[in-house]
Amino acid sequence: MNSIRYEMESWTGAQRALAVKSFYKNNDSYVATQCEFHKKFRIHRNSKVPSAYTIKMWVNNFEETGLSVKKKGGSVKTVRTPQNIDAVRASLERSPRWSAVRHSKTLGLSDSSVRHILHLDLHFHPYKIQVVQKLKEGDAAKRLVFSQQMLDLINRNKEVLDNLIMSDEAHFHLTGIVNKQKCRYCSDRHPRELVQKPLHSSKVTEWCAVTAFAIISPYFSEDERGNACTVTSERYAHILQAFFIPRLQGLPVNKTTYFQHNGATNHTAKIAMNILHPHFPGHRISRYDDIAWPARSPDLSVCDFYLWGYLKSVVYCAPTPHTTQELKLRIQEEISRIPVDVLRKAMSSVHNRLAECEQRNGGHLEDVIFRVE
Repeated sequence: MNSIRYEMESWTGAQRALAVKSFYKNNDSYVATQCEFHKKFRIHRNSKVPSAYTIKMWVNNFEETGLSVKKKGGSVKTVRTPQNIDAVRASLERSPRWSAVRHSKTLGLSDSSVRHILHLDLHFHPYKIQVVQKLKEGDAAKRLVFSQQMLDLINRNKEVLDNLIMSDEAHFHLTGIVNKQKCRYCSDRHPRELVQKPLHSSKVTEWCAVTAFAIISPYFSEDERGNACTVTSERYAHILQAFFIPRLQGLPVNKTTYFQHNGATNHTAKIAMNILHPHFPGHRISRYDDIAWPARSPDLSVCDFYLWGYLKSVVYCAPTPHTTQELKLRIQEEISRIPVDVLRKAMSSVHNRLAECEQRNGGHLEDVIFRVE
């Protein structure tokens, strides 16, 4: 009830008057009233407008009293008292991981009251816990050494990040990711509807290389029957020889360009190293290579901290791909839409992450967040 009253009173008198007038003018249509409200006050189409219930209450109040909001007698009652605010603050400090619902039950306040105090009085916001890969013994030291080496190169030559190629592969499953928070069915009875998902869904395995000026991609690793397959050392060598090296022609790549891939066995096999050596002499970043890439460091790879997450957030949007061929086409289309300025920003973020890693002595990053906007 408090939330409804709060919504009714959060609009100005001019806005309430326009809503009542528009309601009568549009033959008692709530939808038409809301549309006119959008246009009149230039409210973005995704922003909040008065609900149909709120408009109805304004109209009823106007017909009864000549005012859109009823006059109240005496002082306005509220649960946002200094005592309750202090109680909510103390409860948050004791148990910061509790939900607002749990705090409300413990304090004897309504869920909406606790949320209003959190947002309006304490200015608290919920934050999701970030899940990261657990570092093993010695990982932090290797991450620190790598960060210091790269930062030293960048300090001596500001164009290192412009001449850096970072590569990796990832799986894209045809079923995508089912967001259960968006699976809703409104009815007066339980629909007993299930979303069926196969245990082993069809997938595509994509390899790509990212630079500040282009994405060399995609290469889909497939067997003779066109099915996705594991990138073995032989297949990886084929990717480098038949796909990657030819694509370097015409790109601003030279002997000062650094090439990075992780320390997986297929990447560090002698057959792959022999292919890369003539093109990146002394400039290979991998396990036991010219510059040692630290294990369990996806937060330092542009493919992991940006590209894969971004692609998987857009390729499964409507219309949803139904075949692996459609999925591959969608991946190609979305990669082609990534502007060069975003790639530059992503590669620039590598520098910030290296600096943050050095500050934390090789530990997990906490403060650096890459944004596309």
